[in-house]
Amino acid sequence: MLPQFLPRRAEARWILGGTLLSAVGRGLTLPFLFIYLTEVRHLSGSQAGLLIGWLGAVTLAMSPFGGTLIDRFGARRVVIPCLIIEALGTGSLALVDSVVTAFLAVSVTGIGNSAIVAGQSTILASLTDAGERQRAFGLQFTLLNLGLGVGGLVAGAIVDTARPGTFQAVYALDALSFLAPVVILLAMPSVGGPSASHEKTEVRRSGGYLAVLRDRPFRRLVTFGLVLTTCGYAQIQVGFPAYAMQVVEVTPRVVAWALAGNTIVIVVAQLLVIRLMERRSRALVLALVGAMFAAAWIVLGAGRLFAQEHALLAALCVAACAAIFGFGETMLSPVLPVLTNSLATDELRGRYNSFTSIIFGISGVIGPVSAGPLLEAGGGMVWVGAVTAGCLVATLLALSLRPLLTAVQDGRALPEPAAASGELAGR
Repeated sequence: MLPQFLPRRAEARWILGGTLLSAVGRGLTLPFLFIYLTEVRHLSGSQAGLLIGWLGAVTLAMSPFGGTLIDRFGARRVVIPCLIIEALGTGSLALVDSVVTAFLAVSVTGIGNSAIVAGQSTILASLTDAGERQRAFGLQFTLLNLGLGVGGLVAGAIVDTARPGTFQAVYALDALSFLAPVVILLAMPSVGGPSASHEKTEVRRSGGYLAVLRDRPFRRLVTFGLVLTTCGYAQIQVGFPAYAMQVVEVTPRVVAWALAGNTIVIVVAQLLVIRLMERRSRALVLALVGAMFAAAWIVLGAGRLFAQEHALLAALCVAACAAIFGFGETMLSPVLPVLTNSLATDELRGRYNSFTSIIFGISGVIGPVSAGPLLEAGGGMVWVGAVTAGCLVATLLALSLRPLLTAVQDGRALPEPAAASGELAGR
């Protein structure tokens, strides 16, 4: 089954390989930043939440510049330095000993992270045609989560809050993992180059981000993404582990294993889900994602009923939440970038893709900052109610998007063969 999902071009396969290698490093640290800052570096929960929110704020502030630079100079010239900068920031986290040093480390990390997603999406889109793009992005997400899962399992067996050196080691390894995609891109100088001169002229005439924002279907897609990520992805890093440990009263290791289970669901189900989604309405798929995320939070909320007296059932609720969430991710991951690139024009593709970082940047600010107060209100049930309602609002936004899309954009029809082949021929 896997060969059917591999892009035809070898360069695209190497890009996917770099995604896998760097994801292993990211998986070593991703689930543990909040725990590391609070339990190892002894920052307060509010300070840790604000720092994670600041990470999102920096990414948000820098992302528009990243999209502009990608369209003007090419994704490769932007992604390589950003990967190096993020490696420096991630490695610096191993050395933090105060709020000030943590602030500096996350600031550097945010600067580096600001254009990586947009740049890599632009490169992958440029190496695939419309007919294979949804499968390619789905495979990218599968490899990403496979790497995250492997890294998370390794870290779960290594890290110990009583031994700070274990956390320092995984952050150093995470920093080194960013070198893999750097080496791959350096070895392929023809990939991700700048647009032709006539396209640059067209970018200047088109109005840049104003032209992107005039795209009504894309505005609706961005609104959906912002609501869903704020009440979904942004809560996984802070709200999910905090609620699981403080309210459901499970151990950090249970949280780590639950996130590993989330990854297993994605890796096992992703390629099958992509097959099932072919020729299906992408807007309806996005609506179903919102509903599944809401169901995941409801299951997690029910875990409080089993705290203390039924530890196994409490742990199962945490694991079930992560698994349901993961199944929703298998539907979101291929559809969101593919729909973005189906709406994008070639000369503004970097800016369209940069909105992914902008969405995650905004939610990365709102989610962590709001999680603390919401968790403290009503014994955590206010937080559960808020994120569940937000995911359901996202479902309604996705349903309202469908009438704004053409059948090809919505995935209900295939593009004309000439148009599909012309996409790659023009690059």
